[in-house]
Amino acid sequence: MTMDNETIKADCNRGCVSIRNNGTGEERFVYREGCCKLKDHNYLAGIPDQSYRDVFEVRFKNTRKGFYRNASGQNVKLGDMVIVEAATGYDLGIITLEGPVVGRQLKCKGIDYETYEFKKIYRRAKQNDIEKWQEAIAREQDTMIQARRIAAEMGLDMKIGDVEFQGDGSKAIFYYIADGRVDFRQLIKVFAEEFHIRIEMKQIGARQEAGLIGGIGICGRELCCARYISNFKSISTSAARVQDLSLNPQKLAGQCGKLKCCLNYEVEVYQDAQSRIPKVQEPLEFEDGFAYLRKTDILREVMYFSYDKHSDADLYPLAASDVMEIIKMNRNGVKPESLKSEPEPVAPEFVTAVGDDSISRFDAPKRKNKRKNKNRRKGGKPEAE
Repeated sequence: MTMDNETIKADCNRGCVSIRNNGTGEERFVYREGCCKLKDHNYLAGIPDQSYRDVFEVRFKNTRKGFYRNASGQNVKLGDMVIVEAATGYDLGIITLEGPVVGRQLKCKGIDYETYEFKKIYRRAKQNDIEKWQEAIAREQDTMIQARRIAAEMGLDMKIGDVEFQGDGSKAIFYYIADGRVDFRQLIKVFAEEFHIRIEMKQIGARQEAGLIGGIGICGRELCCARYISNFKSISTSAARVQDLSLNPQKLAGQCGKLKCCLNYEVEVYQDAQSRIPKVQEPLEFEDGFAYLRKTDILREVMYFSYDKHSDADLYPLAASDVMEIIKMNRNGVKPESLKSEPEPVAPEFVTAVGDDSISRFDAPKRKNKRKNKNRRKGGKPEAE
């Protein structure tokens, strides 16, 4: 995007925006909160608490974050690009969290502020640090493509999902996906010779890969794994069964090929509602015959019965609590009078979608020429236009 002699380019993987001056050629980087995947909201902003003033959350590419102690003596703040300690060399990241909310995050991660050995923030990033960082970033795409080719030539059953270079360009993390165990000792040697860097292999799952790549879900919104999910819980088909969903793999699977994460969102609500719905294993006995359970509205806690075992033409709704009472009465040999004394039977709720896929439904209705119709009724000919 170009505005006022400046070119703006967003790097959503790292949560920053590069602004290049087209006149001077100078480039600067600005932290952009809305670009951060899995961003934490600082709900304690502005609170004068100095308990964690020297510890900051620093964000790198994708979902990689860490907590660092400011050992630079400089006053760093939210949005600053800083040089931090790494296992070998140094790395460059963006400060994404500061203040008392950092203490809450440390507790969530199980980190003891008093005993944990935090890595250090050396200083703010200088212009030459940023330029070196950008040179390393520019190598990531080509490196990933070459790495995939090398892995395929070696016959390894794995997929390189992403590559992340360290800020000093001396090391790269290769994120890969594999169904089983992969022996990549020889692969690391080939990578080191090919790219002349230190190699770290990190295995991720299909859901994590979808979170790294991002995308739009069937709901029309950004994928949950790319927006806020950090802990991927196991999902089974029982979650779909509890919600009375059709066990169609094409509808239940997400872009990662696994079951959708959103299947777990309402499971507890359905389980709570089902705890108040009785299990009807036999038909209910009334004086005028047997009533068979045909369908159940779980959230409304309404059960629909019919006298015809194989038809949904006449359905009689009963509250789940009433069904429990009738079951108790049947066990004691008592038969209620009739379901027909209840409100009129209702037909199954059905909304037709016929015509919704017709493009012509967006067209304005055609107006009839009343003058021509009038002449035809009189037996005359329409006037020439």
